[in-house]
Amino acid sequence: MTKSGAKTKNKVLLILTERCKGCGFCVEFCPQHVLSISKEVNARGYYPVYLNDNDKCTKCNLCGLVCPDFAISVVGDKEAQD
Repeated sequence: MTKSGAKTKNKVLLILTERCKGCGFCVEFCPQHVLSISKEVNARGYYPVYLNDNDKCTKCNLCGLVCPDFAISVVGDKEAQD
């Protein structure tokens, strides 16, 4: 499974791109407006989200709370390495 992420203060925004179906809930609800829909297709034929500005991301995990597919979440940096 493909993972992408952004690290800040021992927390990582983890995006499981192969699980993402590109519904856009996380993009819509992000208070910092740092998520976007990719122009590249994942293995399932969807356009997954990506983090477009790591410096503005506060790792609030609102994106993870609204994701119906559990494709995005904020985890500790040690968890992201597994």
